[in-house]
Amino acid sequence: MAHFFNNFPLVQYDIEKTNRFNTVQNPLLRFKLLDILQNRSALYYEHIVEEGQSAQFIANRYYQDVTLDWVIYLVNDIQDPIYGWPLDYQVFTEFVKSKYGSIESALNTVHHYEWIYQDQQVLFDGTLIPEDTITVDATTYASLGVNEKREVSNYTYEERENEKKRQIKILQREYLDQFLAEAESIFE
Repeated sequence: MAHFFNNFPLVQYDIEKTNRFNTVQNPLLRFKLLDILQNRSALYYEHIVEEGQSAQFIANRYYQDVTLDWVIYLVNDIQDPIYGWPLDYQVFTEFVKSKYGSIESALNTVHHYEWIYQDQQVLFDGTLIPEDTITVDATTYASLGVNEKREVSNYTYEERENEKKRQIKILQREYLDQFLAEAESIFE
């Protein structure tokens, strides 16, 4: 992520509101780049971030350049490279402890209730229909049958959120040069 802001234009900004302006890089331009990216029909690879994989590792794997980690973040709209990226197990458990006091507390405290209105099914041709749920209040939860409801602990909620971050998009290599040229033209 250290390379992310390198090419951003410099602006004058009064950080401390003292009428003394400092020269800083303008991170707000990033969203214009996202708009351009979202309007393209570029093709992506799907990648599952495994334990220990950083954006630099993935940039090196797909683009042979660790400094293109910012492309990975930008393509996936990751604004926070620490908590927007999937946490490894040790970091995740420390995060849960700091947020909820302990793992035990996170496991024993209800985050929300779910109504399971569609069980997972496998059709005759092998097609998998995933389970589908909606979040409900405690009163609705109490009125549901045993097999129609689930309590979701704080730990399970955080674990699910972390796991969602593992599936990312990788801009195909053939579009990278065009993407970098467009980014450079915006940063001029």
